[in-house]
Amino acid sequence: MKESALRAESTVLKTEDRFFAALSRRDREALERLVADDCILIDVLTGSEVPRAVFIDLVGSGRLVFEWIEPLAARVRLYGVTAVVTGETRMRGLFDSKTFAVHSRYTHVYAQMKDGFRLINAQGTPVATTWAP
Repeated sequence: MKESALRAESTVLKTEDRFFAALSRRDREALERLVADDCILIDVLTGSEVPRAVFIDLVGSGRLVFEWIEPLAARVRLYGVTAVVTGETRMRGLFDSKTFAVHSRYTHVYAQMKDGFRLINAQGTPVATTWAP
C-alpha cells in the first residue's frame, strides 16, 4: 500500500476514534466537527433514518447516552476522497432513560473535506446472539 494511502487510512481510523469518544462524552461540539451537515444515520435498533441535527441534539441533550462503546474491529477501504469503514462494536446506553445494549456491525462512510474526514453516512446492524439454520 502506498504511503499516502496508509496515512489516509490512519487518519480515518483516528477520526473513528474521535467519533466514538465524542459519543461517550456527549460532546456536541466535537460531533458537529466530525459529522457532515447532510449526514444520515440509520439507527441500529430501529432502522429509522436520523438526520445529523436530530442525532447531535439527542446526544448533546442527554436523551441518548452511550455509557460505553467497545470497538471490536474496523477495516478501511479508500476510494479517492471517500473512505468506507466496516467495523464491529458492543455498546450500552440509555435512550429516554430506557437501557439498551447492542452488539453490532456497522458501515461508516467518510468524505475528505477541507477540514479533514467527516462522517457522511452511518448504518448499524445488530449481530444476532444465536443462529439457527
